[in-house]
Amino acid sequence: MKKILGIMGFAALLTTGSCKKDSDFLTVPPKSVITTQTAFSDPALVLSVIGDLYNRQKDFSSLDDGWATFADFGESFPSDNGAYYFVQNRNWNYGTWAIWDYGYIRDLNLFIDNLNASTQLLAADKARFLAEGRFLRANYYFEMVKRMGGVPLITKTLTYDNSGNVVGLQIPRAKESEVYDFVISEAEAIKGSLPTDPSEKSRATQAAALAMEARAALYAGSIAKYGATTPQVSLTGGEVGIPASMAAGYYTKALTAAQAIINGAAGAYKLYKVLPNLSDNFAAVFLDKSSVNQESIWVEDFKALAGKTHGFTTSDQPYSVSDEASDAGRLDPSLNLVESFEKLDNTFAPIPTKDGAGNPIYYTDQQDPFAGRDARLGGTVMLPHSFFKTAFIDIWGGYLLADGSILSSDDATHLAKLPGTDALVQVVGKDGPTPTGEPLRTQTGFYIRKYIDPTTGSGRRGRGSDVNFIRYRYAEVLLNAAEASAELGDYATATTYINQVRSRAGLTTPLVLTGANYFDRIVHERRAELSFEGLNLFDMKRWRIATKVWDGNTESLADLTSNIGAATKRNTQPWGLYPYKYYNPGNANNGKWVFREVLPSNVTGVLNFRLGNYYSQINDGIITANPKIVRQPNQ
Repeated sequence: MKKILGIMGFAALLTTGSCKKDSDFLTVPPKSVITTQTAFSDPALVLSVIGDLYNRQKDFSSLDDGWATFADFGESFPSDNGAYYFVQNRNWNYGTWAIWDYGYIRDLNLFIDNLNASTQLLAADKARFLAEGRFLRANYYFEMVKRMGGVPLITKTLTYDNSGNVVGLQIPRAKESEVYDFVISEAEAIKGSLPTDPSEKSRATQAAALAMEARAALYAGSIAKYGATTPQVSLTGGEVGIPASMAAGYYTKALTAAQAIINGAAGAYKLYKVLPNLSDNFAAVFLDKSSVNQESIWVEDFKALAGKTHGFTTSDQPYSVSDEASDAGRLDPSLNLVESFEKLDNTFAPIPTKDGAGNPIYYTDQQDPFAGRDARLGGTVMLPHSFFKTAFIDIWGGYLLADGSILSSDDATHLAKLPGTDALVQVVGKDGPTPTGEPLRTQTGFYIRKYIDPTTGSGRRGRGSDVNFIRYRYAEVLLNAAEASAELGDYATATTYINQVRSRAGLTTPLVLTGANYFDRIVHERRAELSFEGLNLFDMKRWRIATKVWDGNTESLADLTSNIGAATKRNTQPWGLYPYKYYNPGNANNGKWVFREVLPSNVTGVLNFRLGNYYSQINDGIITANPKIVRQPNQ
């Protein structure tokens, strides 16, 4: 559910008034309408107006838009009958991910114009509101440019004079670099008028402006550098593509902005290090809304029982412990993602299912295969036999019998007899995975943990969750600084920043970045730290490796388990890892667990990212209305 308190508060203010005698009613202005001058004379009213503008900010993935925005790119399986299109014979449409909301840009420009015209606000209030309006406008232009490339850059209110001549309203696309330059320059211009208070999360702060600047400059630098590998993804007018000569300048700006946050110039931000269990600690980064959490910089805020909740937990909670029996388990992380979390000795390896001779490995505990890995794995993914809310989740695919066959069923309530017995027993986990691919249960052997709310009742439709969606956080700032430093050839500084993030995850053996390994390592680190935060697609696009990672070819078991840690490793089909109970009475391994890699039965297609997907399509209606808009390349 979208946030509505700002608008509700505004409405309450507009309908408040004193009593008047009946004969005065003709001279009383409507209580639901106030003049612009009045609205921009009172900071409480201005706050209500800008509250609506905050609510209309666009994120690629967000908790209130639902689980499906996270269910793509080979990182997960969508366990919902209506969402299998994500993994079945699918190219991305060229219009996928497009946004083009100039109505919102107009409202932001009007807000800024009205503030500039206001003469009754205190100077400090006016300066902060202006900075916030410009921040929201810059951040939305950033959302547009990373999807669309260069877009019309409109920074003043356009007015139609009813003459029939609309030429003055037809603005051509700016160069892609010009839009990035605008975002960066706006951040620099407004940062001094924003607070440096780490406890302020839902409104713009100096750190939020700098984090936006660092991310935007990093993206622009990457497009300039790596765009040279895809020269066909450009336009001669610069609307798409950035000259390689501009890369170093953008990387320098990204590093400078990130270091301003790291060095404390924008407030005291730091990595979240509160809980002794490192996996629980990482999960808590996305759950802890208290002042203890100084990692989150700018968030989309929610509040339970106040009209500001979302259904992410309802849709994705484990089925066996869900608050809603018909709502659960839709977002299942893939084995592809799970295996990408490295071992504590800084090496990569698949989850071990067989010994050197090719025989199954028998595990006493379901979590044993995942031991000795990056703690972010357990903080991002619910592994088999993880504890959630009130119980251990029940993930297993059936019984592995002595003859090698599988005894299972299509639902945990459908019982069967084990060989040599007469009693009916459960033969598959309550949470799946089932041979038939039962929806709302896991079909990969995993559930998502990041952003899943353990609060009692948070998975009920009527209540929902108020876990925040984090738009910018300190760990990403460190990774942005590491990447920018490495791209500028300063591998020592890059190493310092990346190891701060890694040590929080239990990777205490220092990693040394070099010219030979930094790209693979940066790509991997962002995947491990930032998965399911809406950044993966744009990373793949800016590095120009999306066409290699999602190349339209099937992903074999050999593909899955080899070359782990390489930036361009194929990731076109989400695999699963199914645990089976071994049933062989009298055998030493009876009752232990065996794991098998499985491609879920509903995965029948492959992810195919085409050159035309690097920039989302501008639809024909927009071009018809404004012939000055040039089309995207490769579409």
